[in-house]
Amino acid sequence: MRRRMPAVAAMIATALLLTGCSSDPLAEQYKEGSNKGYIAGDGSVTEIAESERGESISFAGIADTGEEVSSEDFAGDVLVVNFWYAACAPCRAEAPLLQELSVEYEGQNAQFIGVNVYDQADTAQSFNDTYGITYPSIMDVQDGAVKLAFTGSVPPKAVPTTLVLDKEGRVAARILGQVKEASILGTLIRDTIAE
Repeated sequence: MRRRMPAVAAMIATALLLTGCSSDPLAEQYKEGSNKGYIAGDGSVTEIAESERGESISFAGIADTGEEVSSEDFAGDVLVVNFWYAACAPCRAEAPLLQELSVEYEGQNAQFIGVNVYDQADTAQSFNDTYGITYPSIMDVQDGAVKLAFTGSVPPKAVPTTLVLDKEGRVAARILGQVKEASILGTLIRDTIAE
């Protein structure tokens, strides 16, 4: 019996060591060091119950159109916030879906805004022209103030990330990575409008 105890203890220690070494996909991509310029999420969806949502998020910045934009501009509406930049392949892939949904929910107490974390305004406008994007994007590359306002909701470097804010400006849902199905984001928007 005594011989078996060290062997069992060694197996437990090995299992704990291996468990401690595993990490999430975002951490693995960071360690990989591929220099692709972004860490792609896996498209996972997180919904937050009304009773568990944090404080309202306040943000402000200058849009690609040169206009000042702030969270106050969207008070009382559901707001879809998409963090992106032009060279991000998943951002390009999801752009038509986001535009489609922005048009579908226009006039239904839901608005869209992008947060460009890397480009200058002319690059963002060229992207918008290419993909037919009609909603504005805050240019956040200079100081990262908008991204900082969402710290805790948006992992650093996880681009794209799409958030749905409720009518009080609190994060109600998050899609970490590319929006692959319009129906998924559409359901999150509808559910948040209906609250």
